[in-house]
Amino acid sequence: MKAKKGIVISSKGEKTIVVEVRRMKKHLRYHKRFLVSKKYKVHDEENKFRVGDEVSFVDSKPFSKDKKWVVKK
Repeated sequence: MKAKKGIVISSKGEKTIVVEVRRMKKHLRYHKRFLVSKKYKVHDEENKFRVGDEVSFVDSKPFSKDKKWVVKK
């Protein structure tokens, strides 16, 4: 199971939160480091996470077309 950590940027959906994961990447030729971010739709069964919370989540069975992650307990 892959586990990721990120910050909640939206909690408007019913049982769904949007989590942004940021990481540093290094350019292959110029070796400069830069920030890359990606957004994941995560299933939150209890609707307990709000914007700004740091959450950990793991992959799971698909809940919908885009939602394939669930909050780690």
